[in-house]
Amino acid sequence: MKFSIGDKIVMKRTGEEGRVVAIVNKKMVEVEVAGTVFPVYNDDVDHPYLKWFTEKKSVQKKSAMPVQLPVEKLPATTRRMAKGAYLSFIPEFRTDDMEEMVSHVKVFLLNELPVNIRFVYDVRMAERSLFRLEGGLHAFGNIYLHSIPYAEMNDQPRFNWTLTAPDETMAEGIVRIKPAKLFEHITSIQQGNEPSFSYLLAAELKEKKKPEPMYEQPVAIGPSKTIGQSKHTAEQPRYELDLHIEQLRSNSKGLSNAEIIKIQLDTLERYLHLAIMHRLERMIVIHGLGKGKLRDEVHAMLKATPEVGRYKNEWSGRYGFGATEVTFRY
Repeated sequence: MKFSIGDKIVMKRTGEEGRVVAIVNKKMVEVEVAGTVFPVYNDDVDHPYLKWFTEKKSVQKKSAMPVQLPVEKLPATTRRMAKGAYLSFIPEFRTDDMEEMVSHVKVFLLNELPVNIRFVYDVRMAERSLFRLEGGLHAFGNIYLHSIPYAEMNDQPRFNWTLTAPDETMAEGIVRIKPAKLFEHITSIQQGNEPSFSYLLAAELKEKKKPEPMYEQPVAIGPSKTIGQSKHTAEQPRYELDLHIEQLRSNSKGLSNAEIIKIQLDTLERYLHLAIMHRLERMIVIHGLGKGKLRDEVHAMLKATPEVGRYKNEWSGRYGFGATEVTFRY
């Protein structure tokens, strides 16, 4: 290992000095420079002893004629991520029986927007909060939030987030990573020699909506129609959610079965979140019959949502067996 925790280092490009605070993997370490902690490749840092020796010699040497040193060609800079705010995850590896295993996952908030933001971050598991932090982040900055054990990542914690800009525009949502997807991410970054994987939270912040007045539960006319929505459809919960793809996309031609399922489950997750935010008592999810794949995926998501008290897929005159009734608990 080229570096150990506590070693003094110098950044090759900038000449800034710092120290090693963590070993990410065989090719990367985490360093602290001027109070900021961030990951770097081993090739981008060096031990500072040669720099100290060179500076000492240059002070002692008295030369009347300055020496023109060859200009070093700077390496190509790493391309910035696309505009937006991201939640970034860096796996920490440990060696167990000559095999690298993930022990913890470090979580960072990245602001690739041209404005300062305020954030509220809350990681929840079942009915409890694992970690919560509120603060500010300047434009094109990043902040280390916390470290979470890999075993807890397999329990699918919910990463709740809210971002607000000085002009009161905002965005909010939840990130939840399934165990199979987490394993896929880690395998991908190992194969691609990348330090982390990231989730885009928001490409831009939107104007904060004024609170809508309370309204009565709407009466649905048909199994594929939802009545009583305001003009801010995306911001309102639905008491009846139809997941048939033709209700979600005007043109679904060319979509694979996997893509259709993803669209349907993403829609369900979004409206579950809205229902919980508005503290709805119940909700009808229309999934149809088919081969039962969508129904099983819907039930799996409902089972993993702590706010869902119970759900039942029983025959009814309106839906047959093609819908599930959800009852929430708070």
